[in-house]
Amino acid sequence: MFKDIAFTIYAVTDIKKARAFYEGILGLKPNEEFPGDKPDSMWIEYNIGSGSLAIGCSPDWKPSQDGAVIALETIDFDATIAKLKTAGVVFKLEPQDYPTCKMAVIKDPDQNNILIHHKK
Repeated sequence: MFKDIAFTIYAVTDIKKARAFYEGILGLKPNEEFPGDKPDSMWIEYNIGSGSLAIGCSPDWKPSQDGAVIALETIDFDATIAKLKTAGVVFKLEPQDYPTCKMAVIKDPDQNNILIHHKK
């Protein structure tokens, strides 16, 4: 049903401090930077293998000890969503259609978020 991990996101409180860690300490090279829609918000993506790690600083998204969000890249978005709905999976975010992708967020049995993603 899935072919790859699209990306994993970690919320951060200080983008400069986070970049110093991810780029300076871990040696990751940013491949994309996205300004946020609010002051002091920004998202940065780092390609790692066939997937990406994104870090983001936004007043709407706070780091949590409850864990990160993983995005699973699906082969057939509509079929995957139909299967999940048939199985009674709880949706935190109903399917959304964006210019570059489709996505939805589901909950696992422990209430962890899993983003279902399909690049267009």
